[in-house]
Amino acid sequence: MDFALNEQQQAVFDMAQGFGQDAIAPNADQWEQDGTIPRDFLESAGELGLGGMLVDPDRGGSGLSRLEASLAIEGLAMACPSVSAFLSIHNMVAWMIDRFGDQALHDRYLADLCAMTKVAAYCLTEPGSGSDAVAMKTRAEVVDGGFALTGSKSFISGGGFADLYVIMARDASLLQDGADLPAAKVISAFLLDMGAEGLSFGAPERKMGWRAQPTAQVNMDKAVLPADQRLGEAGRGFVYAMKGLDGGRVNIAAAALGAAQTALDKAVAYAGERRAFGQSLDRFQSIQFKLADMETKLQVSRVFLRQAAWKLDNAAPDATAHCAMAKRFVTDVAFEVANEALQIHGGYGYLADYGLEKIVRDLRVHQILEGTNEIMRLIVARHLLADA
Repeated sequence: MDFALNEQQQAVFDMAQGFGQDAIAPNADQWEQDGTIPRDFLESAGELGLGGMLVDPDRGGSGLSRLEASLAIEGLAMACPSVSAFLSIHNMVAWMIDRFGDQALHDRYLADLCAMTKVAAYCLTEPGSGSDAVAMKTRAEVVDGGFALTGSKSFISGGGFADLYVIMARDASLLQDGADLPAAKVISAFLLDMGAEGLSFGAPERKMGWRAQPTAQVNMDKAVLPADQRLGEAGRGFVYAMKGLDGGRVNIAAAALGAAQTALDKAVAYAGERRAFGQSLDRFQSIQFKLADMETKLQVSRVFLRQAAWKLDNAAPDATAHCAMAKRFVTDVAFEVANEALQIHGGYGYLADYGLEKIVRDLRVHQILEGTNEIMRLIVARHLLADA
């Protein structure tokens, strides 16, 4: 069993880390204050292949494996987890179109998404359903030539900013004959363009972290779209959404890991410079033990996360459970490590100039989104008990 990255994998990580340090790190604080990520930056990310990491090269993508994509997200997050996670969400939508869309949808969207001249948003969560996603109320009514979407999606990264929204909705075309189908089997996925009549957005959300990402509620009041804007097969939207989330959970964990590594690096440097009681902090055994535990937890997380990505790449039957386990474990560990790094900095860690408080704020949401860590436990438990 080889735990070393091969040449290509290392090159992907190095490219993303270097790009992050050059293009993201110097601007992260300003983008957080502005509440948005500049379009020219996103297009520069697209030029490096970071807009279609999982898209087939024949359709303009980079054709990376799940493991390689997670390495890119980890490297980017060492500069800013908010920006890295935004790219992850965009890539999840691009992958869904590549994987489940027909040739017409490939031709319509993938070139622009891969180049990041257009940005995509993923719309599953609703104000009243949260973790119970299958209880969504957004509905797609059949109209002449297509569908009319009505409903709201909440906590949408890119809401009001993105050019394309993948919307999961209850598909009325599956209920016309009075069919009594399970709730998950009447959900289809739809592609809704910015500017569509009936599409509007809530006010920008004020958030604890991830402030560089524009986030808003997405509202649809009979937003009309052509029939060919339904993604893939009717009634498969929930399946597509969950398949997208398997990879999304790996990437959200990778983003947390990259940011936590930066927090640890800052703590090690600070402990070597800061003096107290006549010696540097790193001479105190209590600090040494704390740093050792932080390093151990991140190394365990890294191996576990890469195993989950490998399982996803190889379509292992337990891949979904491992993605859930990795998401839960790594995001919990990453937040703990970031919080400990802040504690090592003492009062300075609480100041924005040292960069720790931003990492702590950003990483808190990683334990909530892409399925809360409580839901991750349910997924793992159901997998475990199904084999019992």
